[in-house]
Amino acid sequence: MNFWEKVTGSDLTRQWNAFAARAAALPADCQAAWGQVVGCLFPYGDFSGRNLTPIADAALALLEQAAADGQSVDEVFGDDIGGFCTALAGGHGARTYRDRWREQLNRNVARKLGRLGG
Repeated sequence: MNFWEKVTGSDLTRQWNAFAARAAALPADCQAAWGQVVGCLFPYGDFSGRNLTPIADAALALLEQAAADGQSVDEVFGDDIGGFCTALAGGHGARTYRDRWREQLNRNVARKLGRLGG
């Protein structure tokens, strides 16, 4: 990836288009699950969303393997796709905007209390 691709995000567009093409080849129930997975993962994205591509790739590969093995979506993800995505993103160290805001708030409070108490 060169500088221009990184600045414009064209590499991300290519990757997500490739994900969409792979998902289109899946059965209908897996395609619906892929849509839910993407929706559940986006809150964990950083500014550019680059941190989501390996996570999304792993989830899509799991769906592709399940479709090849004839498994249902419930057998793979269970009944809570959102919980599965949270665990998957958390395992990769992705944080939501709430996590980042909470850390910022805690730093600001600690800094203010340090000034008042010191």
